[in-house]
Formats: sequence, structure tokens, C-alpha cells
Amino acid sequence: MESLPVTVDRSHLIVIGEKLYARSLELVRELVNNAYDADATEVSVEVGDDEVIAQDDGLGMDREGLLRYFQVGVPDKRENPISPKLKRHRIGQFGIGKFATLAACRRFEVFTRRGEFSAKVVFDRDDWERGEGDWRLPMEIDPQPGRKRDGTTVRMTELTKRLDPNAIREHLVESVPLKAPEFAVYVNGLKLVPRSLAGRRIPFLEATPFGVVSGEAVILPASRAATDSLGLEIKVRGVTVRRELFGMQAWGKLVTRVKGEVNADFLPLTADRSNFVVDSAEYAGFLEAMTKVMAEVEAALRQIALRKENRVARRAVVEALGRIEIALRRHPDLSPFGAIPIGDEVEAGGEAALVETPARPDGPEPMVEPSTGDEAAELANELEAPEQSARDASVIEVARDVQPQVRRLTPNAVIQKVRMGATGLACCIDQFGEDGPESFTEGTIVYINRDHPLYRHEAAKRETFTRHLARLLTQELALMNEREDPRRAFQQQSLLLRESFSEED
Repeated sequence: MESLPVTVDRSHLIVIGEKLYARSLELVRELVNNAYDADATEVSVEVGDDEVIAQDDGLGMDREGLLRYFQVGVPDKRENPISPKLKRHRIGQFGIGKFATLAACRRFEVFTRRGEFSAKVVFDRDDWERGEGDWRLPMEIDPQPGRKRDGTTVRMTELTKRLDPNAIREHLVESVPLKAPEFAVYVNGLKLVPRSLAGRRIPFLEATPFGVVSGEAVILPASRAATDSLGLEIKVRGVTVRRELFGMQAWGKLVTRVKGEVNADFLPLTADRSNFVVDSAEYAGFLEAMTKVMAEVEAALRQIALRKENRVARRAVVEALGRIEIALRRHPDLSPFGAIPIGDEVEAGGEAALVETPARPDGPEPMVEPSTGDEAAELANELEAPEQSARDASVIEVARDVQPQVRRLTPNAVIQKVRMGATGLACCIDQFGEDGPESFTEGTIVYINRDHPLYRHEAAKRETFTRHLARLLTQELALMNEREDPRRAFQQQSLLLRESFSEED
């Protein structure tokens, strides 16, 4: 039987390296991660105009180690995934990084020492491509000057692509395990420090059939939201492989406030470690675990965003009620509560106590009092107050009938109370669904639906939000005053609105 030889062209290894490593920065990452796998505690990278030198204090290589180093696809790290000295989970898998190095330079030299053995190996691109026969590299034993202690130095010279030290620092901060104990990396003398994020931290730990998914998401303050580098960093053995949004692209602007990292050492990687084998069972299990994590992150983020929205809503409703009260003093016939005596004060609940309302042109400033915290309970108690006039008694009786509605308020409800004469009026902004009414009244409570599309649209515009709330409040007040004649009610609303904002015009 005749057989055919299988050959690989020498230049093909370099071509593979150029295809696998799209950026020269990744070649420096390879050198640092190789040092980590070799149990180095310190790696120094020096970047010059025409050379890059990476030196580590790891275990170094003996003759057998050098032989494996220059073998393509040697299974050593896959068969021995734990380092011998510091018991690290090794990062490298395929052993092609050193050939990819020649995509950025014409020559690289390897100096190494382990115990009594020291050597220098030169990989010259021109000599390699011209060579014939066996694939051999020149090795000099115990070179002078050589290394004096265990470890490895790689020197890339005759650079074909310029490397920026600042860009290398930025890339290494993400792509090497800087948080690992007993491991430090320096670039041109400056020590690299892992990024630290300020904000609300949400740690997570999820089990899968293949291993644990762990990490933390950080919700940044609104002032630190950024549109660059969106998503969570996915790390395998401490090294960032890529960023992923995990569905956050549907969150709108809120996505700019979420950073963090995910650790999943069981994920299978592509040859250049820039992506995952996405059609694997491991990756499917990973995504299932992250679905649970992101649901928790989204709930926390929405809650934080809602607190800010509540503060804005409180300010707006305090101003709207203050303006409406002024208009009712001018036109007591439009008040469903009867004439409002001059000098009455406005009461407010919750965070509105922190808000200063505008001075009135024809009355004292409203006095704002802090809430006890449970605003829904306060509102129910207010409606059950025993000391009321004969006119108010019927109103309060209606309000008692809707007490269950008050108690069903969500914890995020915004409640604002104002005393107009002897009767209290409460404005409650809460969630009643997109298909729910824009506003409605029960007893002396005006409910405003924050889920309504028009509310959400106007709430995003500070300049019109107060007017929008005033429109809804005056609409309900007018209907309370003229239940039998809606047309007359809307005429009264128009007058109230005009009077409420007349000083602005």
C-alpha cells in the first residue's frame, strides 16, 4: 500500500498566528499569561520603540521544557492544568502564541534558567522561512550574559507594529489575572492595579452541571455611567475573554450603569482565547445561570432608578399642589372643599420634606413636615381622622370604603398630602398598569398612574412634568366639584390651570 507524507509549510504557522491574534497587544498578554502559568510572582514588561522585553521570576525551563515550549499544540498544560508550585489553574492550552509573536516582529529570543541549566533560543523569521529540512532553532547553552536566577525572558526585536505602553497597560488590566495572590505585573516600571468600581455591589454564586458561575455586578452611580466597554467581563481562570450584555441592551440607558465580572472556569475557549465555543453544553448551562443573575441585577437597578424618579415626582407634585392651592384661593368657587382660608399650610410626606417649594405671592410659604415612613398607613389614618366638619364627614365615609385600595399601594408609591381648609387632599402616584386610567379619584385621594405611557413620556421632561401633574390634579378636582356637568368641569379645569401658571407667563 502506498502512503502519502503530511507536510505543513513553515510560513503557515506565522499565518495562523496572524489570523488568530488580531491585535499585537494580545501577544504581550500571551507572554504575561505564560509567566503566570510558570508560577511567576513578578513580571516586568519593557516597551521600547523597536523592542519589547518580558521578564519573569517563574520556574524557568530546562532542556525538556524548551523542547515542549516550541512544540505546536503540545498537551502539557491540558494534561497538567495545575501549576506545580503555587497550584494555579493554568491559562494556556494550545501552545501557538510564540509563533504568533512573529506577526509583530522579525525576531524573538528566549532566555531561560532552571537550576543549573540555562539557554538562549533565537527564532528569526527570515531564517525560519528560508530554512529547509527539519524544523530546528539554534539554541545556545549557558549564554553570556545569561540569567542569574530561575525564570524566563522573552525579547521581541525589529518590531513591525508599534506598541503603545498605555494601550498595553489597559489591555493587560483586563486580560491577565491581576487579582491572583502573589502575582504582580509592571509595564515600563509602573505596577498594574485591577480596576475598582464604586457603586452598589451584587455578588452572585450559581451552580451548573459543569461548574460554578460566580462574580459580582456593580451598579454605578448615575454620574459615573459610561457608554464605553458596556457589559460584564466574562473571565476564565482570572482572564477576561470578552464582555457580554446578557440582554441588557433592552434596558435602555440603564445599561450604562452596570459593570462587573463573571467567573466561569469551565467554559471551553477558541484557540486564541478571544471567544467561547458557543454551541457547547457548557456555554448553554452558563447562559441559563446568568439569566437568573441578570433578573436580580435588573430588579435592583430598576429599584434604584425608581428612587430617583420618586424624588423628581415629589418635587413636581409639591410644586403643582402649591400652585393649585394659590389658584383656589383666588377662585374659591372652584374648590370642591369650600373656601380655603388664607394662611393654611401645606403638608407633605416622605422625601418631599427635603424640597423647598416656591414662595407664594399672596400667602405664607407652605410648611413641609417629615413623614413617619409608612406613607400608605399615614394616608389611611388621615382619612379616618375623627374631627371633621359635617360636610367632610360624607367625604371621609367614601374614603373609608376605599381603604383596601390604599393598603394595596406598592412600596414605591409617592404620596403627597395637602390641607385645604378643614379637608385633606392626598395625591398618590403609583403603578396601575399601562392599560389603567391616567388618573382617577376615590374619596379625597387623587390617584395618578405612573405606568401610563403619557406619564412616562412627560416624566422624562423636567420642564413639562409639573404642568402634566397639575393638569391631572386640576382635572380630578374639577370633576369632584362638577360631577353632573363634565363640560363645566373642564372649563373650570382650564381656568385653574391658567391661574396656577399665570405668574410664569
